[in-house]
Amino acid sequence: MSTSILQALKAATALGVDRLDAQLLLLHAMGRPVHERAWLLAHDSDDLADTAWEAFEALCARRAAGEPAAYLLGEKEFHGIALQVDARVLVPRPDTETLVEWALSLMPQAIRPRVLDLGTGSGAIALALQDARPDAAIDAVDASATALEVARANAERLALPVRFAQADWLAGADNGYHLIVSNPPYIAAGDAHLADLRHEPLSALASGPDGLDDIRRIVQDAPSHLADGGWLLLEHGFDQAPAVRALLAERGFADAQSRNDLAGIARCSGGIWRAVK
Repeated sequence: MSTSILQALKAATALGVDRLDAQLLLLHAMGRPVHERAWLLAHDSDDLADTAWEAFEALCARRAAGEPAAYLLGEKEFHGIALQVDARVLVPRPDTETLVEWALSLMPQAIRPRVLDLGTGSGAIALALQDARPDAAIDAVDASATALEVARANAERLALPVRFAQADWLAGADNGYHLIVSNPPYIAAGDAHLADLRHEPLSALASGPDGLDDIRRIVQDAPSHLADGGWLLLEHGFDQAPAVRALLAERGFADAQSRNDLAGIARCSGGIWRAVK
């Protein structure tokens, strides 16, 4: 018995798969571009080929089990660029575009900006910044060799000249950066939400009992690598802004402040480093 596009989408919904995810997964199973959602609506009475139906069923089962749609599709759009992603890296979130926009607003215009992205993962932040500011000199590091494989492949495919290196945060980093940016792990190790993120790399998610261990390291070490007047910008959890601002102020950063994401949540905090004369 044949299955129509509409029937397939209804079957996915019955499994608990979000409608948008179901549409994207169905297009993927059919070998069509994921931006052709309007095509699905115009052809919802069309019958699916058996191979497409079988592939879609398998994808929906994995999605219903909690595997991110981005892993199943193999890509994720971020700040206007298409990134290839898989289980080696964290799925880029729209919230992180708040960090990108803030960083872009702080980049000097009269000179070539020097930027360092810590814990780059898929390369999302570094590549988005390079795409928006082709003149910038952008370095990106990650402790994971496999994550860097993904980031380098994205840079090559997008023809963006970000320089990648394997490092444990700021170990061995250059100095004189105008901006250091990071979306580090910030979930508390015992947080119940980690169960919902079990398909993504734990090392990119959890950071000590209160989720701030890696942020503490970055805040402590960043001044040695910033130019006078350089900024450190950090993404963090929905309730961590006061704690992160306090860490920045205690370390001697001036003008510690936060930025809200589209939901109105303080998603990023940062401060400016003034060298002691």
